[in-house]
Amino acid sequence: MQGQHGEDYPAFLRAMAETLWTERALDAGLVGICHPQLIHRQAQAMGFGAGAIRAEAVELLAALPDLAVRAEDAICSGAPRIGLLGSQRLLMQGSHDGAGAFGAPSGRRLRFRAMADIYAKDGRISEIWALRDSGAILRQLGLRVSDWARERAAWLDPEGGPFHPGIDQPGPYTGQGNGNHWGMAFAALLERIMAAGFSEIPAQYDPAARLAYPGGVAAQGPAGAERFWFGLRAAFPDARFVIHHRIGREDRLLPPRAALRWSLSGRHSGWGAFGRPTGAEVHVMGISHAEFGPSGLRREWTLYDEAAVWMQIHDPRHAAPLARAVAAE
Repeated sequence: MQGQHGEDYPAFLRAMAETLWTERALDAGLVGICHPQLIHRQAQAMGFGAGAIRAEAVELLAALPDLAVRAEDAICSGAPRIGLLGSQRLLMQGSHDGAGAFGAPSGRRLRFRAMADIYAKDGRISEIWALRDSGAILRQLGLRVSDWARERAAWLDPEGGPFHPGIDQPGPYTGQGNGNHWGMAFAALLERIMAAGFSEIPAQYDPAARLAYPGGVAAQGPAGAERFWFGLRAAFPDARFVIHHRIGREDRLLPPRAALRWSLSGRHSGWGAFGRPTGAEVHVMGISHAEFGPSGLRREWTLYDEAAVWMQIHDPRHAAPLARAVAAE
């Protein structure tokens, strides 16, 4: 799985993606690389073992039978002795030619990303934090994310998702990343932004920065970053922003890179990316990757699962006094 210092872990993650999505080896091939007690924290559901990965893959492949996946990057930390964590970014493309979670086949061509933090030791994966760009999928199919999320939430097991700390289980990985200064700088930047320090964006982002955000949004420069981060924070103005994992890397032939896993937990009490405030208690799981150049942050990929957020907003168990007041109007 890895060399003495874990240099081969990105190759292991690419091979896993190949096994799962290209070879469709969802039986013994998948079981062989998964720990029997694997914890799979997918934004829309919490699952365990290889079966959780298999169920997610089967659902997507049923709707997109020609799905093709490319591993764009894997930003890694750790060591073989303690295990390795890689933050992987995948580009997924396929035609909606199958019936399933997204309704009757439309034949539309879809392009979207998925991101995941994956922990493994001794060649076996034991923890995953996974996100898929549900907003990009649904919008390309002409569906409203909010409506689809409401319908999906109606039949999901409430004890299994969407993922939030209340249903989490402790796993073997207790690390928080590494101390590389690029990861620390990216973490400090997002912490300042989410503390309403939006002036940091023009100061730290390259004027021509290329940005990829939920919903398949491609933005550019500080103005694009400001629209995204301001819209998210405005929707949850009092929510607690926490960075759970931080990696920085300087690798040969690559620009300096960083990967963060973060969360935003609190009430939907403001007008922003999720419309009229409802007061619902929401947990947003997010992953961000960045590349840096001489003029600052030059590329950013940030993802959260929009449908998972809407599912929590629609769930009456997450309702608050503000939500009830809105409903009574």
